[in-house]
This record gives sequence, structure tokens and C-alpha cells, in this order.
Amino acid sequence: MEALVEEVKKMIALKSTTDIGDIIIMIIEKPQTLVYGVVTDIERDENKKGEWWHVSLTLLAMPPQKTTITLRTTQFTGGEIFTMGGEKRFIAAVDLSGPPLVGFPEESPAAKAKKKRPVLRVVK
Repeated sequence: MEALVEEVKKMIALKSTTDIGDIIIMIIEKPQTLVYGVVTDIERDENKKGEWWHVSLTLLAMPPQKTTITLRTTQFTGGEIFTMGGEKRFIAAVDLSGPPLVGFPEESPAAKAKKKRPVLRVVK
């Protein structure tokens, strides 16, 4: 799971904080699944000592699924991999202000030039 999280961090810019309205990425260990969601609410859990929060999410699946998870701050801000129901999970907010993808090679100039050729040609 740790290797998968590190690989995702190389490809997607992640934020160190999570706020209402943020797009999050959730990685689930078994089966290895990557799910996007939107944070719809964050409320303090008054029944537990420490920094526990009720994090409400709409998972961007088909159909969209609403869920609320009780987590510590480090668990929903990408600070740690945690366990739910015996399965490891990782949640972090996606940084949409940064580069969309990191770690993919740029196209060579020859490949770009090849793509720019017109589809139709004039034949005399």
C-alpha cells in the first residue's frame, strides 16, 4: 500500500490540507481501488477526545455515493495511511492549482510534428 501511495503522489499533486469543496482521492487496499470524491462537510466529533472529525464526502462513482467517515486530521489530509474495517486506506485533497500530472515524459518534437499533419491532402 505504501508503494502505491508513493506512486500516486508522483503522478498527482496533493494538498497538505483538506477543506469543504476540495476534490479528494481515496486509495483502498483491497481490492486496489482509487476513488475520487468531494468534501461536502467537516464537523468536529464532540464525543471523542483529540482531533476527530466527521468528514462528509460524495464519492464520484456511478451512482455518486454520500458517506460520512470519522477521522483524525492526519488521516483525511494525507498525513498517514490508516485502517478501516481491517483494510488500509489513504485520503488526500488534490491540488488543482498545480500541474495536473507529474512524472509523465514530455512528447518528443518529432512525435508532436507527426501529429500536426493534416488528415486530408490535395492530390494533383
